Amino acid sequence: MRIAIPLANGKLAMHFGHCERFALIDVDAEKKEITGKTEATPPAHEPGVLPAWLAEQKVSAVITGGMGQRAQGLFAQQGIAVMAGASADTPERIVTAYLDGSLSLGGNVCDH
Repeated sequence: MRIAIPLANGKLAMHFGHCERFALIDVDAEKKEITGKTEATPPAHEPGVLPAWLAEQKVSAVITGGMGQRAQGLFAQQGIAVMAGASADTPERIVTAYLDGSLSLGGNVCDH
């Protein structure tokens, strides 16, 4: 499984479409552990580009602070799960919390 975390200054970017880079975290879901991490610079932000690009990166889930409804629908079309409402933290802490079931998701900070 590969999880994408949008980044700004090394932590979760609160608005998905405004991130500088993505942390791509590989995990062993059965063992509940991180097996690898890479960072990638996304293509220019335009509607529909990021879901297709992340699908090409073999991403199966995105954890973000906020994402618009249209973007969430585009991710669903690519078979990528979206978890919105996460708090700003390092990608490793966010994914570890997701894996151990303690990830707290508040309200989606994006309203479009």
